[in-house]
Amino acid sequence: MKKEILLIGPPNVGKSVIFNRLTGLDVGMANYPGTTVDFKKGEARIDGNEFSLVDAPGTYTLEATDEAEEVTVEMLSEDPDGVVCVLDAQNLESSIYLLLQVLERDLPTIGVINKADLVDEELKIDRLSQILDIPIIETVAVKGMGIDDLESGITGILEGQITSSKKSVKATWDDAEKINNDVKTEEEKKEKSKRERWGDKLTQPFPGLPLAFLILGVTFGLVIGLGMFLRNYFFLPLFDTLVFPPITALVESYVPYEIVQDILVGEYGFLIKSIEWPIGLVFPYIISFYLALSMLEDSGYMPRLAVLLDGVFKKMGLSGSHLIPFILGYGCAIPSIMSTRTMRDRKKRIIVSTAVCLAIPCVAQSGAFIALLAEHSILLVIAVFLFSLIAAFTFGLLMGEVLDTKRNPTIQEVPDLLVPDLKMLGKKVWIRLKHFLHKGAAPMVVIIGIASILYETGILLYVGAALEPIVSGWLGLPQEAASPLILGVFRRELAVLPLLEMELTTLQLFVASVVALFYVPCIAVLGVLANEFGFKSSLGVLLFTSLFSFLIGGIIYQVGSLLL
Repeated sequence: MKKEILLIGPPNVGKSVIFNRLTGLDVGMANYPGTTVDFKKGEARIDGNEFSLVDAPGTYTLEATDEAEEVTVEMLSEDPDGVVCVLDAQNLESSIYLLLQVLERDLPTIGVINKADLVDEELKIDRLSQILDIPIIETVAVKGMGIDDLESGITGILEGQITSSKKSVKATWDDAEKINNDVKTEEEKKEKSKRERWGDKLTQPFPGLPLAFLILGVTFGLVIGLGMFLRNYFFLPLFDTLVFPPITALVESYVPYEIVQDILVGEYGFLIKSIEWPIGLVFPYIISFYLALSMLEDSGYMPRLAVLLDGVFKKMGLSGSHLIPFILGYGCAIPSIMSTRTMRDRKKRIIVSTAVCLAIPCVAQSGAFIALLAEHSILLVIAVFLFSLIAAFTFGLLMGEVLDTKRNPTIQEVPDLLVPDLKMLGKKVWIRLKHFLHKGAAPMVVIIGIASILYETGILLYVGAALEPIVSGWLGLPQEAASPLILGVFRRELAVLPLLEMELTTLQLFVASVVALFYVPCIAVLGVLANEFGFKSSLGVLLFTSLFSFLIGGIIYQVGSLLL
């Protein structure tokens, strides 16, 4: 049985960069048993020693104040073969407190001080190692500095040369403070670097807000431009010329029954649409989205944006740090809802979770929107996403007033601005893409198969006829647009993708997109809502989003048809 090394540390300390350096691309995502908390596990090999490396959820202490911290404590209780505790050189005292708590577990431990190049003090590494009786290693993970020393330390754990600390040091804040003061040598105060000055400016209304619009605008352009390029000049030409023709020819040659041929390669043909929709149309934008998101994260800009928007969130009874669940929602609503567990106030959790379910499109649905609208008009894409932001803020504002939420002081850790490491950036994007293919594209293929059968057997047409008064009369869409609404219950992006096959006017495109935007969360999200807030709350979100989407979509069509 392979030995297991546990990697722990506070959030934003560079733990994931170290994990990626040690494991390469052999990485898997998993949920901790009995929870919905994600963690990473990878296989590594150093000097002939194979072992498993587990990247525990980020934690500031082992006092288990939320579920993520509870998982980290539980992982330590399972007696791993060793622990690598990553300390933040910029917040050394709190990191030392965490390390002291780890040492109380009496496990072979290595301390890693990361980002030491970003502090003004000279750190007495040997002194800290002597006090704690464990190896202490300095790293600059984004540059690969110190990784060789860390690998040597891990080899020492695996081969039994490094054991637990023999010194008894109490895990108290007073002791952490004393050790912190003992291992730092204050230098003459240096003038702030250009990077630090710009880091401060990005959190101020001016020039922070204009720059935020510029940065987010460029990011949005990158997502659309790169995604459209990959779609139009790589994926679709590849499939249309090399993949789809032989598949169609084989089916028509060897499958005798026409209805089976239609199910496989017809208008909703499973063998065609299961490749074209998730990979040809959505995946290019998934690539560009995760690249842009990872660049914002690794540069240190995301926490600054949270501080900058603190005043906006204050109107909803929230704080700028609650921007994170909204950002996660653009990836998937499930981790977004899970991340609200760090909020102590149930009312705030309900506000954020419902706002995400209502108005934040997941990454697959975002890709579907861009695929549907971008070639017709970039302005339509911008309009839909602006509509999303306005709706989320308006809903949060109203709910904050109705539920009378109280706002706690904002606590937000702001790391230094950094230039993202391209190698690490690539690994991070690749891990996320693999996760999408497994968790997003694979279920989409199953639903497309079901849709192919329902469409070619005529069942969806009967349902469409029943919904015609709403779909055609109120929303002004063709009757066949009812089919995507049914499929959208299973996967949100499938409320959008079938619209690509229809000849819709500009008004119909916008109406259909707005309806799909606000439409019901997929079944998996409803299940998470039921687990977190109860069945009634989940049912309430289902009914609210359904009615709201049809109401807003109908109003847009009725007003638009009068004006156009």
